[in-house]
Amino acid sequence: MKEKIIIFLKGMILGSAMIIPGVSGGTLAISLGLYEKIINTISHFFKDFKNNLLFIINLGLGVLASLILGALILNYTFEHAPIPTILFFIGLLIGSIPSLIKKVDLRNTLKISNIFFFLLGISIVLGVYLFKGTNDVIFSNGFNLIQSIKLVLIGVVAAATLVVPGISGSFMLMILGYYEPILKVISDLIKFNNITNNLIILIPFGIGVVIGVVVIAKIIEFLFKKHEIKTYYAIIGFLVASIIEIFISLFSYKTNVIQIIISIILFILGLLLTLKVFKSE
Repeated sequence: MKEKIIIFLKGMILGSAMIIPGVSGGTLAISLGLYEKIINTISHFFKDFKNNLLFIINLGLGVLASLILGALILNYTFEHAPIPTILFFIGLLIGSIPSLIKKVDLRNTLKISNIFFFLLGISIVLGVYLFKGTNDVIFSNGFNLIQSIKLVLIGVVAAATLVVPGISGSFMLMILGYYEPILKVISDLIKFNNITNNLIILIPFGIGVVIGVVVIAKIIEFLFKKHEIKTYYAIIGFLVASIIEIFISLFSYKTNVIQIIISIILFILGLLLTLKVFKSE
């Protein structure tokens, strides 16, 4: 029971990545010690169907709870106290770095070829964040085939960024102009407003997410099997770049002494939380 509760709570933290731009689902999964488990579960779902299904349901319920609460709570904290919220997540991310460094064993793997993949990871993430987008997408009422196909493709892209560490799925949706529209649809659905039209929008998007997760998970698993150390170096690059990008975003917000104190406390809390999670596993 304790393990199920922990997985559920981790799912809630993971779900926040779908709401807060700049926070990577893949990176948070690493921070929470879930990344390899998720990849393996998705790639070999039917090999241990019962346990994998229970894991996905438990984690999924946590993600779903986070999405529901996020529309009500996280959006509020991000709007009214963005710096404390962001620094909490930065603490989570930084706390995961020691565990990753242990996996690559720097003393024996610090080679030019591996450093190249570390720098490649940084370059890919920072390159993505150079693009800015608008949120001017307008969904039509009722079924629209072209719109549905677009939503499936957008779902695939969003899923890919959820699986690949360091790239924020919500930020990618923002770049493509679908962040606020999708968030509004979820918010309306929670309030039972315009249910039919919102489901017509979310179902193809959800199908795209499932397709994207399965395909990218297979690719990631292949990379881990064939090029484990290089993949980890790239992931560390993703993580470092993600932290840099999120930290830079802090300078766009106004703050005060009280918020700074709260931010420091939450940063330390996030850091200690991740370190404790990895220590217990």
